[in-house]
Amino acid sequence: MSKNKKQGIGMSVGRCMHNLGRLLKIMFGLYPVRTVLIILSIILTSTSYSIGTYFVGSVVVDGYISYASSGVIKATGALRPVIEALVTNTTLGEGVLILGGIFLLGVFFSFLYQYLVCIVGQGTQKKIRDDLFRHMETLPLSYFDSRSRGDIMSVYTNDVDTLRELTSRVLPQAVNTICQMLMCFVVMVMLNIVLSTVCVLFLILMIFVVIWNMKVSTKYFVASQRALGETDGFIEEMVTGQKVIKVFNYEESAKGEFDVLNNSLCECSTKASQYGMISAPIVNNITNIQYAVIALLGGVFLLNGFGGLTVGTIISFLSLSRSFSSPVAQLVQAFTQFIMGMAGAERIYAIIDEKSESDEGFVSLVNVEKDENGNPREVDHKTGLWAWKYAHRSTGQLEYIWLTGKVDLFDVDFAYRPGKTILHDIDIHAKPGQKIAFVGTTGAGKTTITNLLNRFYDIEDGKIRFDDVNINKIKKEDLRKAIGMVLQETNLFTGTVKDNIRYGNPSATDEQVIEAAKIANAHNFIMMLPQGYDTVLERAGLGLSQGQRQLLSIARVACANAPALVLDEATSSIDSRTEKLIQNGMDAIMKGRTVFVIAHRLSTIQNSDVIMVLDKGRIIERGSHDDLMEQKGVYYRLYTGGLAAQ
Repeated sequence: MSKNKKQGIGMSVGRCMHNLGRLLKIMFGLYPVRTVLIILSIILTSTSYSIGTYFVGSVVVDGYISYASSGVIKATGALRPVIEALVTNTTLGEGVLILGGIFLLGVFFSFLYQYLVCIVGQGTQKKIRDDLFRHMETLPLSYFDSRSRGDIMSVYTNDVDTLRELTSRVLPQAVNTICQMLMCFVVMVMLNIVLSTVCVLFLILMIFVVIWNMKVSTKYFVASQRALGETDGFIEEMVTGQKVIKVFNYEESAKGEFDVLNNSLCECSTKASQYGMISAPIVNNITNIQYAVIALLGGVFLLNGFGGLTVGTIISFLSLSRSFSSPVAQLVQAFTQFIMGMAGAERIYAIIDEKSESDEGFVSLVNVEKDENGNPREVDHKTGLWAWKYAHRSTGQLEYIWLTGKVDLFDVDFAYRPGKTILHDIDIHAKPGQKIAFVGTTGAGKTTITNLLNRFYDIEDGKIRFDDVNINKIKKEDLRKAIGMVLQETNLFTGTVKDNIRYGNPSATDEQVIEAAKIANAHNFIMMLPQGYDTVLERAGLGLSQGQRQLLSIARVACANAPALVLDEATSSIDSRTEKLIQNGMDAIMKGRTVFVIAHRLSTIQNSDVIMVLDKGRIIERGSHDDLMEQKGVYYRLYTGGLAAQ
């Protein structure tokens, strides 16, 4: 394995502790009282067990039984006066009842902390999902372009679930184990320091085993989580693209690619499990050896009268020593789950820590009406008129600029990655109400230009102005309200037809929704659905044809009533008959608006005011349809079939 790969799958102890601190901060922030009660209950559970174990040997055996058989109390240590008072003033039956009460308290507090852990664990998991989703909605489009949907979904499912396991079981178990070990050690020291020292030596040996395991297994657990995300992402792609796989007989190749990913996941998971599980049997066997050594030494000390040991002391000590050392195996298992949880936390916080989409804009879009002088005046109701509200930073004075739809691009350069410019010197000047069309072969930069208009991506050089206002000064939310988009890929959501049309304008009335559907000529087919506009669409509207889904997308834009439009292959999935049906509606939508159109059907853009021909990120021709046909250049060859427009 290369050094870079090791660094890629490794996770430092510092990162683990940092992520753990963030997780604990959420738990204490959401449930401060419950979390404290959990810790106190765990401590009291461990205390009751340790006291009960001590009670069995020193009180019952060396106290009640010894006193009953020989008339002598053999209990030793600082608590002997207390034991004498208890034995001489109570019966054995009463002592057993006291012992039962001690253990019952332990049972009660054990139940209490496990009950509370369920509440805290699920609540923490919900909070993490909320934070994850809310932050995801603030991320720029470039983040999702560079990651598979399956990998992101794996974070919501697998990684969040590992954190639930961590908060609901692993952390409480670890705290419980540590408390149990500490309480047992305190009582063991009270019983015999020499034997306690022997137990500590065995514990140190166990710790060395755990540390060795930690160094080896951590990287494989992290790699396992990452491999799981990659595998989920691949499966998601294959499920989505099953039709293409069948068409091109790609089944065997898909199986081969899946086998590579699945084998990698299996290898990482196997090694993680091997190293994660190997420590437990080693620790258990060391514990058994320790038990035998303590029994042997205890017997020798007892026979030789060394250290004031008694039969009851040895009984208590043996039980306590096992309870002191055995939890190390539980800690090893908890550590395995802890590493998986921290690997999940690393992927979760990698998204949460991702930089949100920046927005330095301060110009907003507002509804206006004309005052007595014909100037825009802001109102709090919809008028169909819009203006940019510009607050001058130096004076605070408000200025309202009519939204006319004028769009200018001045010498724009753009690169998805620094140093790899894909748009060069793009110069476009769209007058209000004009229809601007982009044509060119695949990869020419058509869609990229439209993505720059609403700042899905920011330009590398040059300027883009909307009504002479630099779009960098316009709030992104308001800029995107001003530009409606019909995307090449239709995206419908689970919900009614009405809800999907209203998606771009949540305040739209039912009448406005229906009117928008009529404009897009979607009304007739909607009324033929089982419940009309109240028909629930599921699985992204897969029950509809591609053309019907595209019609709903166009109706959604009509309902949004944006001042400017971008139609990215808006009719690419619509047959010629449907295209003719919606043409009048599209003309109504575009009337009075500045429209940018991308289309591979050149027949749909003949009436455009300006047609831009792009090639390799540059505008090589521009003009009306007739002008470009007369030039007999690239557009002419595209239109007559000499080149393929895509």
